[in-house]
Amino acid sequence: MHSDLRRLDLNLLVALDALLRRRSVSAAADELAMSPSALSHALARLRVALDDELFVRIGNAMQPTAHAERLAGPVSAALALLSNGLAQAGRFDPATSDRCFTLAATDYTTFAMLPALVAQVQDLAPRLRFQIVHAQNQDYAEDLASGRLDFALGYVEDMAEPAPGIESFDWLTDHYVVIASRDHPRIRSAPSLDAYLAERHVAVRPWGEAGGHIDKLLERRGLRRDVAVQLPSVLVAPFIVAGSALIMTAPRQAARTLGAVASIVEYPPPFEIPPFTLKAYSHVRQRSAAHAWLREQLLRAIPL
Repeated sequence: MHSDLRRLDLNLLVALDALLRRRSVSAAADELAMSPSALSHALARLRVALDDELFVRIGNAMQPTAHAERLAGPVSAALALLSNGLAQAGRFDPATSDRCFTLAATDYTTFAMLPALVAQVQDLAPRLRFQIVHAQNQDYAEDLASGRLDFALGYVEDMAEPAPGIESFDWLTDHYVVIASRDHPRIRSAPSLDAYLAERHVAVRPWGEAGGHIDKLLERRGLRRDVAVQLPSVLVAPFIVAGSALIMTAPRQAARTLGAVASIVEYPPPFEIPPFTLKAYSHVRQRSAAHAWLREQLLRAIPL
């Protein structure tokens, strides 16, 4: 930092910029909504701080000194940069913004969120852009803090102990159902627990974990299912189920939507599976009008 800045009230640069453009104390004072005497006082402080006369009167006009002329470009550019930065940080107009929001999500979360969100905002924010990145793991804190991510969308258990600065809100609640092929050779109605465990299963485990939420619930009962196919993605799973005798325990929203294009039937599970909640995570450092607006759209697009 230049030593002059340590002893200079930066508000005086606004006065200097106006004087350089207007070449008149009264005209610059009118622009800044100041009295001429207040602006004259600011000019006196500038002369002391910068150790230069800055302006000399020639006829009826104030002419900048050579030093003031050298300052004109840098001061104007600095004020413009600061003004633009403050405007972008403080205001967000979805109707004109071409901002790109970056969200981290699994493919199921993207499937549940993106169609509804795009439909919700297409008229409100026609130039807005979204980038969805695959959630590689459950640790989003650093990317959220740095601004590389705007929101991370995930299950409640994904962040059992959120890092400092992480904040969240409940975004989507869903239930599990059992899906099977319409032509399944044995399952024609809601399966009993014994029938459920006798079948082979498709399981979706996006991070390649050894056991998922359903397996943990069964383990608490001393039970275990036979997983024949483990997948990182939910989107292909119903088509595997539709073309085989495998069954799957899946989020209801995904099952019902994909059931329109895959020959599957859904049944209630034969044991209690609590509803699950998806949360939207962000970081306090990235709070802004834009973030507040997107949060509102997420909640409106998929009401709890």
